[in-house]
Amino acid sequence: MAQNASFQQQKFIIPNKYGYKLVGILHESGTKEIVLLCHGGRASKENFIMTNLAAALENAGISSFRFDFTGNGESEGSFEIGGFWREADDIHAVAQHFQEANRTVIAIVGHSKGANAALLYASKYHDIKTIVNLSGCHDLKVGLENRFGKDFLERLRKEGFIEFKAESGINYRVTEESLTDRLNIIMLEECLHIDKKCRFFTVHGSADIQIPVVAAHELAKILPNHKLHIIEGADHVYTDHQAELASVVLNFIKETLKLDKLNAS
Repeated sequence: MAQNASFQQQKFIIPNKYGYKLVGILHESGTKEIVLLCHGGRASKENFIMTNLAAALENAGISSFRFDFTGNGESEGSFEIGGFWREADDIHAVAQHFQEANRTVIAIVGHSKGANAALLYASKYHDIKTIVNLSGCHDLKVGLENRFGKDFLERLRKEGFIEFKAESGINYRVTEESLTDRLNIIMLEECLHIDKKCRFFTVHGSADIQIPVVAAHELAKILPNHKLHIIEGADHVYTDHQAELASVVLNFIKETLKLDKLNAS
């Protein structure tokens, strides 16, 4: 564990159930309550969405922890286009670590693939009652043709894998096994297993090409305790809308804290 006193940030290494070490940064504000921040696919805890949200929470006096999923950033393991349940288990390992340290995880905030991992977490584990879904998808088949080409399934069956170079410059491989793992998950069915008392806040950009805004409306239909906020003109990563994103997420987290204190009294 390393500490940077000037920013009150600490690096933690947390083992997951598969034996891999997960690396994350705790933004310590001195609160018992903590928010978990989960990055999207082929990203990391250093993604600007994660660092901006951590800074906004820190400025409001709310502790947060941003971490790298297995196979991303500094964490051990290999990246998979599937692995959604594995990422839900990564969240569980992190949540357990802080719960055992007598912290209260008040919310999970996930972007894109990380949002879907948070949704799956809520369907499997029922201990965290607030999920913030940023640009998550209602159907994991969405966007695959745009990303990999129309013949990607044929190429996978023929060659067994497809290699890609991400915009970050990091090469990654899509295997038939990892794609099957992804396609076997029916998100809207998994949502039916989520505790009805779990509070959901979905934020989506109206100009999202990667995961069109219809995803937000489909999830809103099936999640009973749900609030929806569309950011007009925003793309998938909120390139020109970071301030609005941070503001709406922070306001929802503050509402959650108030509700939790009311329920406890």
